Amino acid sequence: MKVAVIGAGVIGITTAWELAMDGHEVTVFERRGAAAEEGSFANAGVVAPGYVTPWAAPGMPRKVLSHLFSRHAPVALGLPLSGSELAWIWKWWRACRLETYLANRARLQRLAFYSRERLHQITADRQLEYDRSPGYLVLLRGEADARMVEPGLQVLRDAGVSFRQIGSDEARKIEPALNPDTGLLGAVHLPDDEVANCRQFALLLKTDAQRLGVNFEFNKAVAHMDSKQSATFLIAGETTPRSFDAVVLCASLASARLLRPLGLKIPLAAVYGYSISAPIREPLNAPRSALMDERYKVAISRLGNRVRVAGSAEIGGCPDKKRAASVQTLYKVLQDWFPGAAHTSNTGASVQEWKGARPMLPDGPPIIGASGLPGLWLNLGHGSSGWALSCGSARAVADLVGGITPAIDMDGFDVGRLTR
Repeated sequence: MKVAVIGAGVIGITTAWELAMDGHEVTVFERRGAAAEEGSFANAGVVAPGYVTPWAAPGMPRKVLSHLFSRHAPVALGLPLSGSELAWIWKWWRACRLETYLANRARLQRLAFYSRERLHQITADRQLEYDRSPGYLVLLRGEADARMVEPGLQVLRDAGVSFRQIGSDEARKIEPALNPDTGLLGAVHLPDDEVANCRQFALLLKTDAQRLGVNFEFNKAVAHMDSKQSATFLIAGETTPRSFDAVVLCASLASARLLRPLGLKIPLAAVYGYSISAPIREPLNAPRSALMDERYKVAISRLGNRVRVAGSAEIGGCPDKKRAASVQTLYKVLQDWFPGAAHTSNTGASVQEWKGARPMLPDGPPIIGASGLPGLWLNLGHGSSGWALSCGSARAVADLVGGITPAIDMDGFDVGRLTR
C-alpha cells in the first residue's frame, strides 16, 4: 500500500520503518526541517518498563497539590490554564480511580515490555550503534523517600520485574562517583533496565528507513485533512491534495487539531518536561548509567560523553518560555550527586537547556490503531513514555494497517476508550 506517516519524531520514524519492512511504500511528512526535533530531542532516555505507569493514579491529585508550592516541585502549573487544559485536568482526575488505574497500568506495562523487546531486536538486527548503558538506580535520600517508593515496588513485583533494595554502600559500589556528602539511605537497583539516546536511535533508524525506500519530506506542515476522504490531506502552501491508501497520524499535539474537523476530539495536553545536557569533565566523577532521584523525580543519565539531567512535569504555559525554578532543580540534583562531573557553565555553548512538550492523554495509555474513519490510523498520546513505548507501538500499528493481528493484546488502546 501507499502509506503516509505524519510526524517524524521517534514514534513516526519507528512507524515508517516498520511499515517499510512490511513492504509498503511510505512517505513521512514533518513540519520541521529535521527529524526528532521535538519530544524526541533531549529526553531522559530511560527505558524502564516497570516504571511506565499512568500518571492518573489513586492519591495522585493530593500529591500534585502538595508539590505545587514547594521550591523544587516536580509538578508545576503554567498559569493561566486554558479551558481545554482545565477540561483535561478534570478528565485526568476522574481517571485516578483505582479500577481505571489498574487497567491502564496493565496496558502500559504490556506495551512497554513488548517495546523494549522490539527495541533490542531492531538494534541487533540492524547493528545500530548509539549511546546506551545498562542498569537503573532509584536513589532514596531518606525514610520519607523509602515510604514513597514502596507502592511502586509492589507494582514491580506484580510485573515480575527484577530489582533489589540495597543499602547506600552497595549503591555507591554500583555508582562509585555518587557524592559522599549527600545523604543516601539506600536505593532500588534494576539491572535489566537501561538508558539509551532516543534521538540518536531515531536518526539511525531514519537512515535505515531511507535505505528501505522511505521518503521523508521536511518543512511540510499538514494544513488540514479531507473530511470526506480521510486518507487525503493538504500540505500548507500547496494547492493539490496528497492522497494515499492509508495515513498514520503521529503528529504530537498537532494531531488533535487535525482530527477535530473530522469529528474526533482527542483530549491531548502538553505536559512539558525539561532537561540539561552537558559534556563530561572527568569520566571517573560521572554516572555510569541512569539514576532517578526519588524525592525530586529527576533522572540523571550517562549518554556517551555527556550527562543528561531531566525532570519536571509542567501543565500549561508555552514551549518557548522556560520556568527558571524547573531548570534550577536540574542543576541542583546534578550538583547534589555528581559535583564537578560535567561542564555546567551555562555562559558558554557547552550546556544545552531544553524544554519539550509530551502530548499526554488524561488516563495514560496512547491511542494505537484505527481512527474509525476509512484509511486513517492513529499512533499518538504517549506522554512522557514515548521513547519507552515507541518500538512496540510502531510494530503494533504496522500490523493493524496490514490486517495482521499484533503480537500483544491491544485491548484499551483504541480510540473508543475515550468515549466509554
